[in-house]
Order: sequence, then C-alpha cells, then structure tokens
Amino acid sequence: MKRRDLLKLAGAAMPAATTVRRLAAQEKIERATRGMPAPRIKDVSVIATAPQGLRLVVVKITTDQDGLHGYGCATFTQRADLVVPAVEKYLKPFLLDRATDRIDDIWHACYASSYWRNGPVLNNAIGGVDMALWDIKGRQAGMPVYELLGGKCREAADCYTHASGNEISETIANAQRIIAQGFRHVRVQVGVPGMAGYGAGRQAASVPALHDGPVFEPAAYMRRAMQLFEASRKELGAEIELLHDVHERLNPIQAVRFAKDVEPFRLFFLEDVLAPEDIDYFRLIRKQSATQLAMGELFTHPLEWTPLISERLIDFIRIHPSMAGGLTPVRKVAAMAEIFNVRTAWHGPGDLSPIGASCNIALDVACHNFGIQEYTAFGERTQQVFHGCPIMKGGYWYPNDAPGWGIEVDEQAAAKYPFGSFEDGERKTLNGGWGEIRRPDGTIIKQ
Repeated sequence: MKRRDLLKLAGAAMPAATTVRRLAAQEKIERATRGMPAPRIKDVSVIATAPQGLRLVVVKITTDQDGLHGYGCATFTQRADLVVPAVEKYLKPFLLDRATDRIDDIWHACYASSYWRNGPVLNNAIGGVDMALWDIKGRQAGMPVYELLGGKCREAADCYTHASGNEISETIANAQRIIAQGFRHVRVQVGVPGMAGYGAGRQAASVPALHDGPVFEPAAYMRRAMQLFEASRKELGAEIELLHDVHERLNPIQAVRFAKDVEPFRLFFLEDVLAPEDIDYFRLIRKQSATQLAMGELFTHPLEWTPLISERLIDFIRIHPSMAGGLTPVRKVAAMAEIFNVRTAWHGPGDLSPIGASCNIALDVACHNFGIQEYTAFGERTQQVFHGCPIMKGGYWYPNDAPGWGIEVDEQAAAKYPFGSFEDGERKTLNGGWGEIRRPDGTIIKQ
C-alpha cells in the first residue's frame, strides 16, 4: 500500500507518532515481500590496467552489502587519462549512497549532471557506472545479465574476425586460417604498396610525397581493395561472408562510387564508408547501391544514429556501447533498430575489456535483431586480470552463465600492468592517441 493511502486510512485524529510507526511498519513489510533492501553505493573506484599494452578502464562499484559489487567497462584508450578523473572526481561524489536498483534513473541523472553532454569522455564514464550496476543487479538475482534482458533469442553470438596482410596473398592465407577455426565471416584488409593502409602495416616501399610521414591516397586504396575482393571471392568461395572496413578514409562522392563498385562481390557489410560528419551521404548511397552498410563505432550522440536507423539507410548499427553510455541506452537503440529491420553489430576492438565484451554478448543473445559480433581474442595477460572471460568456440562467442557478467577482476594482477606500457612506439609517445596520415600533398586523412 502506498504512503498516501496509509495516511488516508490513519485519519486526522490519529496521533502523529502512531501514524509514523504504522507507516514504518508497513514499509518494512513491503520491503520484506521484495527481498532485501536495495543495496546502496558505498564506493566507486577505477581499475586502470594495460595487460596487452592497450589501456583498459574498468569501473568498480562497491555496495554496503558485504561481497556485493559490480564491474563496468569505461575504456576509451585514446583519452584514458581523462575518463579516470571523470569517474573519480565527478561521478563518484554524485553517486555515493544512492540505491543501486534504479539503473535507468541513475543513468539519466549522471547524463544531465554535467550539463554539457554527449561526448566520449563522459559517455564512457557513465557507461562504466551503468554496466557495473547491471552486474550488481545480476549478482543479486543470481542470473546472467542476458536473463535480465528477457533471456536468450539464440545460444551464442556468431562472430567475425580480421584477416589482413601487406599483400593480397597474405590476407587470403590469414583468412583461410580463420575459416579453419570455424569462422564463417571474415573481415579482409590489405596494404597499399608504399602507403599506410588501414588494417595492414606501412610497407617498406615509398611513394613520392611532399612530407616524410605515412601516406594514403584514396584512389589507390580503392583499386587495391577491388583486387582484394576479386581474389578473396575466387580463393575463399561464395559461401564465406566477407566484410571490409573503409575506416572513413574516402571523401563522400568516392564513398558513393565505391559502394556501387563493390556490389558484385556481395559483402556481408561495408563498414564506415563515410565519416560521422558526412552521414547525410548515406541517402545517395542507398539510392544507388544494394551493398550492405554498417556504421556507428564513433557515434556518441542519438542524432547520429537516429536518422540512419529510422530512414533505413544502413543495415547494421555498430555502436561501441560504452561510447554511447553503457547497456541502458544501447539496449534501447537495439529495440529501435528492430522496428526498422536494422541489425546490430556492436564494436569489438582489441582495446575492449572482457567486461565490455560481455555486455556486447548479452545484447547479442538477448536481442532478436542481432546481426554479427566483432571478435578480438583476449591474450594470456588479459585473462590473468579478468577471470571468467567469454568463451569462443567454432566462430561463436558464448555468454558466461554466471550471475552478472560472470567476471571477477584480479586487482593485484591488474596493478602489474599500469598505463604507459604501450607496445607500439608512436602510441606510447602520443599517450594512446592516433598518429597522422596524410595524402601525398600533405592533406590530413581522417582515420
């Protein structure tokens, strides 16, 4: 019974103290019928670790109930040193002593708390908090998170992974090794002679340029990619699903033409053929090509994905869940996409923690409009830090059936791999940021 109804029943003549006691007693009864009182947030901390050389940010929420805690992924490798204080200095004081069971309410409160919003730093900080609250909810219920989302639509997530090489033959050989492991979907990338192609290292040969840095020329890349697709279809067969990532490196009209040109090769999807700033051009591509399109790993704002989904301009939405603020907003994106028959293909790069991967897989198995999941293997050191990593078998990624995400973080092991241990020299110099790639005349290229 609600408090206002109890007040009416108590009557005006009842002494105030008696009314208060009766209300308190009734509230205890209501709590007892629901189970234990809602846990409250006792501490919010950050586990910052780089076991494989890429910086992972994990939010840990500790509750006032002994042993009850949760983890969330807030990884933004390129600006990791900004996400950590966003959690510790801003969200932590805002969240202390709040009940953990009001996940959606907490998300909106955090989202509005900075006034300036929809940026990757704050979104990742909120995303880490949000996933940690879902982990706590699952641990309370004794269920994996996918059960809280309505249960399985499928047993596991069908995945693709990456085959690349400096030469086309090398890419195809790597693809064949991936297929032998049971994968049915392979993303193929190849280097361009003398240039810094995405997905392959810079080759030793050089091309004439007005600068000394890495070079990329879109026209040469498009020609090379077409050769790759032709050879891949010939060598790998029609049954294997091919994917390819442009990584935004074309100007819009080139992207329109490229999507048309690759149509005969029947790609499972063509990814990031446009930069987020140019998404209006998807309308032109859709009118002229039947190539399946995927977009979204750089998205942070609802105004980026809403028109692409509602106008059916893409086939796969590729949001990185923590970049959009965590499980809470992304499950709503998945529901919206289902209405318009757009499938999900959540971003799953090498700098995704096992917590973030578990969030992806929970959505994959629980959402009917799942399409495909990007897969990157966890190294031995990562598995030393994160106990309970999801299992890959035969090209399928299986969710952990333990409560919550089913993962525990070994904080002592995490401390052995502090930030700054980049294996790539340039990324170490740039504190995790990306370097420069320019056209031969010196114009910077998006990447």
